[in-house]
Amino acid sequence: MKAFASFFFLYTVMLCIHLWRPVTTCSMQNEPNRLALIAFKDGITHDPLGMMSRRHVNRVVGLNLFSYGLVGSLSPHIGNLTFLRTIVLQNNSFHDEVPSKMGGLFRLQVVVLSNNSFEGKIPTNLTNYSELRELNLIDNKLEGKILEELGSLSKLTTLGLSSNNLTGKIPASLGNLSSLTKLSIGGNNLEGSIPEELDRTSLDFIQLGFNSLTGTIPSSLYNLSNMRYFRLGANQLVGSLSQDLVVAFPHLRQLVLAENRFTGPVPVSLFNASMLESIVLPNNSFTGLVPQNLGRLQNLRVINMAINQLGSSIGDDLSFIDSLANCTRL
Repeated sequence: MKAFASFFFLYTVMLCIHLWRPVTTCSMQNEPNRLALIAFKDGITHDPLGMMSRRHVNRVVGLNLFSYGLVGSLSPHIGNLTFLRTIVLQNNSFHDEVPSKMGGLFRLQVVVLSNNSFEGKIPTNLTNYSELRELNLIDNKLEGKILEELGSLSKLTTLGLSSNNLTGKIPASLGNLSSLTKLSIGGNNLEGSIPEELDRTSLDFIQLGFNSLTGTIPSSLYNLSNMRYFRLGANQLVGSLSQDLVVAFPHLRQLVLAENRFTGPVPVSLFNASMLESIVLPNNSFTGLVPQNLGRLQNLRVINMAINQLGSSIGDDLSFIDSLANCTRL
């Protein structure tokens, strides 16, 4: 499941802290920042690279500590860094709860706490960030429901909550996020149907796999014409796929619908998707013949249609294999 995080949250940040402006002494104005950083350091119990030994006294606008092997808890005093715009603590070993006092950081635009061991519920105060563009809490131990209030973050483009222990339904309020392009909430214990309101977003990446979602794929989702990565595998979804799938998703690169209860034919139009790299449809109940024009998919790297009801009682059901010779990346 950690692959969810690596797909679209790549950070090459080298600085530990970005500074607002240089100063020659620790002024009274910067004293709250200094004290907050001391408290942040005190929460760290293991710092193999010595990042916390550096001295910083200026106004802090960014904490970028990606993959530094840090162990500890996140001090609630971080809420005193009121000019903070970016916090990236990805791929460390932070534990305990995400401090609710972070909700006072109204300038925050990027929050990346993925690949840690944060526990408890998603703090409601996180929804106070009116400037937030990215919220990534992937691969932690969070529980409870996905907050309805997340739908109020009008500037949010990326929401990552995969690989936690979240329960309940996908809030229909996420459809209010018109700027949202990436939604990753797979690998939880979510149930219920996929909200049709998601068609009001700008999604090009959707990962809802490895939950317990039921119902059909809402027809409204086929309005998301920028869709590139469509991953709904390992749920309990039913129904058939739109025969105009590629017309709806002309830029499609990955189609992952494995381990559901889909029926009907595999859309013939799928094999006109020139950018398609992965077709993963095993463990369903698809019927009919595999289209003969697979060779058109020059970018195809993965194809898996095993354990379905494909084929017929007459003719050569495996003749499509000859066309795969043109798929040189398989």
